Amino acid sequence: MSPTSETAQGGRRLVIVESPAKAKTIKGYLGPGYVVEASVGHIRDLPSGAAEVPEKYTGEVRRLGVDVDHDFAPIYVVNADKKAQVRKLKELLAESDELFLATDEDREGEAIAWHLQEVLKPKVPVHRMVFHEITKDAIQQAVRNPRELNKRMVDAQETRRILDRLYGYEVSPVLWKKVMRGLSAGRVQSVATRLVVERERERIAFRSAEYWDLTGSFATGRAGDPSDPSSLTARLATVDGKRVAQGRDFGADGRLKSENVLHLDEGKARALAASLADTRFSVRSVESKPYRRSPYAPFRTTTLQQEASRKLGFGAKATMQVAQKLYENGFITYMRTDSTVLSDTAVAAARAQVTQLYGADYLPEKPRVYAGKVKNAQEAHEAIRPSGDRFRTPAETGLTGDQFKLYELIWKRTVASQMKDATGNSVTVRIGGTAADGRDAEFTASGKTITFHGFMKAYVEGADDPNAELDDRERRLPQVAEGDALTAEEITADGHATKPPARYTEATLVKELEEREIGRPSTYASIIGTILDRGYVFKKGTALVPSFLSFAVVNLLEKHFGRLVDYDFTARMEDDLDRIARGEAQSVPWLKRFYFGEGGAPGAGEGSGAADAGNGDGDHLGGLKELVTDLGAIDAREISSFPVGNGIVLRVGRYGPYVERGEKDQEGHQRADVPDDLAPDELTVEYAEELLAKPSGDFELGTDPATGHQIVAKAGRYGPYVTEILPEDTPKTGKNAVKPRTASLFKTMSIDTVTLEEALQLMSLPRVVGTDPEGVEITAQNGRYGPYLKKGTDSRSLTSEEQLFTITLEEALAIYAQPKQRGRAAAKPPLKELGTDPVSEKPVVVKDGRFGPYVTDGETNATLRTGDSVETITPERGYELLAEKRAKGPAKKTAKKAPAKKTAAKKTAAKKTATAKKATAAKKTTAAKKTTTAKTAAAKKTAAAKPE
Repeated sequence: MSPTSETAQGGRRLVIVESPAKAKTIKGYLGPGYVVEASVGHIRDLPSGAAEVPEKYTGEVRRLGVDVDHDFAPIYVVNADKKAQVRKLKELLAESDELFLATDEDREGEAIAWHLQEVLKPKVPVHRMVFHEITKDAIQQAVRNPRELNKRMVDAQETRRILDRLYGYEVSPVLWKKVMRGLSAGRVQSVATRLVVERERERIAFRSAEYWDLTGSFATGRAGDPSDPSSLTARLATVDGKRVAQGRDFGADGRLKSENVLHLDEGKARALAASLADTRFSVRSVESKPYRRSPYAPFRTTTLQQEASRKLGFGAKATMQVAQKLYENGFITYMRTDSTVLSDTAVAAARAQVTQLYGADYLPEKPRVYAGKVKNAQEAHEAIRPSGDRFRTPAETGLTGDQFKLYELIWKRTVASQMKDATGNSVTVRIGGTAADGRDAEFTASGKTITFHGFMKAYVEGADDPNAELDDRERRLPQVAEGDALTAEEITADGHATKPPARYTEATLVKELEEREIGRPSTYASIIGTILDRGYVFKKGTALVPSFLSFAVVNLLEKHFGRLVDYDFTARMEDDLDRIARGEAQSVPWLKRFYFGEGGAPGAGEGSGAADAGNGDGDHLGGLKELVTDLGAIDAREISSFPVGNGIVLRVGRYGPYVERGEKDQEGHQRADVPDDLAPDELTVEYAEELLAKPSGDFELGTDPATGHQIVAKAGRYGPYVTEILPEDTPKTGKNAVKPRTASLFKTMSIDTVTLEEALQLMSLPRVVGTDPEGVEITAQNGRYGPYLKKGTDSRSLTSEEQLFTITLEEALAIYAQPKQRGRAAAKPPLKELGTDPVSEKPVVVKDGRFGPYVTDGETNATLRTGDSVETITPERGYELLAEKRAKGPAKKTAKKAPAKKTAAKKTAAKKTATAKKATAAKKTTAAKKTTTAKTAAAKKTAAAKPE
């Protein structure tokens, strides 16, 4: 339906978008006659709990929010926090002549538009307004060319929502019963967690291998210049024609994969190096090949997340938050896209900037076209690019901080995608000689020169491996020819060790999920955020480390719900959901098969033509409902136990991981907690033995001679402390209750070395130092933020904990005689320096704050999280924490209301009450008078009417 000509000339049009920021931008492009309001995301969804389900629904429907027995009908409720906004939208709609639903052009956006239509029930013409960039031309064109709601897209989104609800609400309770309360399972979330856990298993099983090779520095004998070096460095490749083993030749078990290579140990390598010391070398071959590198495709969601991680240190979530702001403010096109396609307008804009900024020599004759690489790409969006038909350079945007950096990244990538290839030459030189012991040794050196940089003038892609060479890296070799004599300046033996497979980072996990075709690229940021928030994964630097808790969860899912975390099954489910979106499969039969299994669903005869929900082998498959019904086979202790060695077992308990040897309540039983931030591959037998050897529990220090109470040291939730054990008959509640004396240990103290004397000294705090000349008491106390003096309400910090016991009254009075320092005392030196932040371009350091260590660039502060430590934090991790903090924006301050004047309020209320009483009394008096008058008049009339 298109806007009516009558409305086009007048009337009021209501445009509903998703976010207030977008509404503000679009309002400026539409002008008078249009009211632009935000839905603020989804206005309704499946109920979050039984309390939100209407009373007419009972049984499983109340628990699931989905009626599985009646074609999986979803129960939708308006979100409690959106009811006021829905009322506002209804009021605006009542005053409007047309409604434009202008939510995002993807499945979620289409679903939001449909929900708006269902809830608002408009009686005016409704139009679906779509655009992929927020510019004046794009918005005005979208108003002129609306379309109908795409019900297939809505059905596809609804099927996904129902599927994820059934998965989460059926499987999560199993985790609560068998592992720990509060856990969650999800269709993609659980598979992503399994990937991270499997990588850690590989690291645990990995056995390092040592290997050696030789490096030679060879001189040509000619004085060279920078364009023609006089020497080259080469690595030993073969000995007597047999290739020298490198890291790739060893398996994860530390053994050689093949016997057809020569494995040099340290002794053999050093002996060979010595034997080659006086050898005459010559060039045996020079192989030169042309080098050509084509530009990278424009960004789609996942490649943007990967590059922002590599180059800017942004996490996936932070990247999408910054990109959302750029999109809503009209700087880039829609940021959730599977496409690498550029519109003709965008290609023309990019080519124009290539000519303008780099010259015609860098512009290819024909525009470059990039084919989509993502299977079942969701919609025909463009790639992520600068908005408009003329790209603003980063300097022209006026952007700053994270938004500037991300826009610059997108702009460079887009412009570079329409530039010429980089060209050059790659050269391989083989150098040979005969050692003193008669063995033939051959070295190789590789070089690369770039004669025309092409697109690299604008942009070079980063690499996940920090040791990898980037595409624009040149390695120049001297101009040599076959037969040239070379002199060995130095030959050294080099030792190496194979490394375990690298842990996933956010960027590489996103890449892995996309390559396995699991989930949708637009949801990867939220999935990674979920597994971090749930405690399944934590970060060390940029690496994603699985917790021991995730090992227990994945163990249970693999053993009892194997199909649900199978990579191929999950990918096939994604295919089936895309088939439903294309209208090639039906939602209800597919959901029946997934939930009830083959032939087990009510009305199973309707299943013909349904997708097989991942059944690739033709065997009978039980449904999800059947899987979660039989929980008796799940041994909670077994799935949460992992052997370490030497009779030691790692167990995941309700309060965290611990190691144990022997059975509880039996002689020789040992148990010790495992640090929450310990990476699973670091729990070796030796470390477990060390944990068990440490004393644990309460440390009896002795008896207080003054009270006779036993004094113990304990490990508490907020750190080690000492306390006294009161007699059992000591009242613990009521007016006469007695609390035990307790004191935290100083930072310099240890729970297993603290003495009785130190404990009694700690518990003596606060200590009375004396009184000032006016008789006010001064005490020395140990507080949350360190030691301090207190005199009435005036507190002064002390420089050390020891002063609590040594400071004299004279010293305390001298401190109080000084003017009180406002703000912070002299800044402490940083705990660690991390380098220059790529966004703010300011030095980043780690400091110690009142809430623990944090990173700062002087403008933004970000507290270190679980898994981060001062010792292990990397510069990249520091930059990432700052980027995420900036993306959240400043904390919102709650406006303080002026305190009400109670006395005045009471007087006013009293006056109002008195006035009201007087008014009521006056009304009653008046009414009474009127009634009396009326009765008198009526009596007279009656008397006059009666006969004599």
